[in-house]
Amino acid sequence: MKLGITEYIDCAHHLADHEKCGSPHGHTYRIDISIESEHKGAMILDFSEFKKSVRGVLSKYDHHDWNAYLEVPTVENICELLHNDLKRRLKYKVQVRVWEGQDKWAEL
Repeated sequence: MKLGITEYIDCAHHLADHEKCGSPHGHTYRIDISIESEHKGAMILDFSEFKKSVRGVLSKYDHHDWNAYLEVPTVENICELLHNDLKRRLKYKVQVRVWEGQDKWAEL
């Protein structure tokens, strides 16, 4: 069974030598996180604990510049970074979808 939540963070970035994204700019990122586990009649994970763990990871990046963490901060690389951080923190099979703005996303 899958269990999921959605969180939001605001971050800046720039992509060197990119025509449109070469200058520093920001986005509101929607982060959809789901975990997967066998359902045995009880809660897989309490939502409050789930949110606390996710917010603990995302707070590191919220209102910061992705370029401080990634050489090439594309939505694909941001998704991979967050996936790896969340996987270590949650200890479940984790799926992450990162929305850059309202209509662009990457998922891992």
